Amino acid sequence: MAKGKYAHLTQLGAATVLPASPEEARLETVPNPQPREIYLVRFTAPEFTSLCPMTGQPDFAHLVIDYAPRARLVESKSLKLFLGSFRNHGAFHEDCTVMIGKRLKAAMAPRWLRIGGYWYPRGGMPIDVFWQTGRPPAGLWLPDQGVPPYRGRG
Repeated sequence: MAKGKYAHLTQLGAATVLPASPEEARLETVPNPQPREIYLVRFTAPEFTSLCPMTGQPDFAHLVIDYAPRARLVESKSLKLFLGSFRNHGAFHEDCTVMIGKRLKAAMAPRWLRIGGYWYPRGGMPIDVFWQTGRPPAGLWLPDQGVPPYRGRG
């Protein structure tokens, strides 16, 4: 059971059901214990899934989310549930990638955020989608996202 400054968390430490849609998913945040430091947080989701809005067939991506936090951090279980909620969501690759970035920006108000959506081929062509909030802050160590150009990604 969450207590004190974490009492607002509803998903961590509790049995939770995968949200039926991204709109129903709740991104929760926690206080950043190092709000004055410039540092990078990276989440990697190598098995992200959504649905093609035209055919209903599954689409797969390797997502890399980097952000430089301010006062809030995204709580990782809520992020996992949010990303999982796309499993039955029909949208084009570009829409999914940008929607995730915008929701995270709205939930955390980070100094900076970027998302790389490395989508596996549809129709024989991989589609990679990149979105960021602006220029990274000065002094931020920004490693490469580490996802190679498509050659049977894995």
